[in-house]
Amino acid sequence: IRHTDLGSTHFARSRQLSALIRQGKVTLGGNAQLKIYGQLSCPSGKRMKPANRVFFLDATEAQQLGFRPCGHCMREEYGRWKGNVDGY
Repeated sequence: IRHTDLGSTHFARSRQLSALIRQGKVTLGGNAQLKIYGQLSCPSGKRMKPANRVFFLDATEAQQLGFRPCGHCMREEYGRWKGNVDGY
């Protein structure tokens, strides 16, 4: 789900996203340009441009679409993706 597809205004997008999170349809966010996904609370994700923001139901969906885990908020998953057991 692209962030910009959730509504034409910041308020509409925020409201729609909140509803999707409450319904359990969104659990992770990502950067479409960099192909990285992570927790919705990740500071790196919160700084990205709304035009690059995408949302996923779960990690499986993100990985199937070619995204990798965030090295900041998902260190363990990132470590496995990178091939290291301990993260970095």
